[in-house]
Amino acid sequence: MNTLRTSLTRSLRSYPVSPLVPCSSCIVSSSNALLSWSSSSSPLRTSSRYSHHASSSTTTRPSPLGSIRAASSASASASSLSGTAPVPGAPPIVVAATAASTHPNTSATTKRRAVPKARKAAITLTPQAVTRIRSLLTSPTPKLIRIGVRNKGCAGMSYHLEYVDEPARFDEVVEQDGVKVVVDSRALFSVIGSEMDWQENALQAKFVFKNPNIKDACGCGESFIV
Repeated sequence: MNTLRTSLTRSLRSYPVSPLVPCSSCIVSSSNALLSWSSSSSPLRTSSRYSHHASSSTTTRPSPLGSIRAASSASASASSLSGTAPVPGAPPIVVAATAASTHPNTSATTKRRAVPKARKAAITLTPQAVTRIRSLLTSPTPKLIRIGVRNKGCAGMSYHLEYVDEPARFDEVVEQDGVKVVVDSRALFSVIGSEMDWQENALQAKFVFKNPNIKDACGCGESFIV
């Protein structure tokens, strides 16, 4: 019996396939099996049967390392599906609301359009001037009066009136009480804010201007300085 156990131990230690070391229960069970039919068995046959039993037990018994790898692969696949692996005991993740859900649709809001302010006329007309200009416009050959400034006179500048059919490109058109007058673009800085009047007396009848831009004028009032 001791000889059989020694032979079995040597054969198991010299077995090159399985790296597992047999436990004491396996050795005892194998020894009892060998004692029951020792007359028809040999050490080589016994070691081959034991090796078959060890290999079958190795294949059927799950390896702890394999279980760890399977668990790791399962957790990796779960994290790849969810984006981030859940941590046990961690508080719930609160997703912040997007700007589209918190802010109202700005395209639906009505924007107020700026109302353009009425621009002040370059000059104003007295009722006498309106009456005189209307009579000129209703004549058989209606003409527009164009107000300009020329460099002449004692002070240096004087008014110049002329009849035109159409205003020039940059001229200022002033309309008041249904009548129109044209202001030369080059004279606009000198006459802006003026009042145009029509005066008649025994000696003359003419348009006169009350200009707040005048700094000095000659004695006759025909020329001025701004």
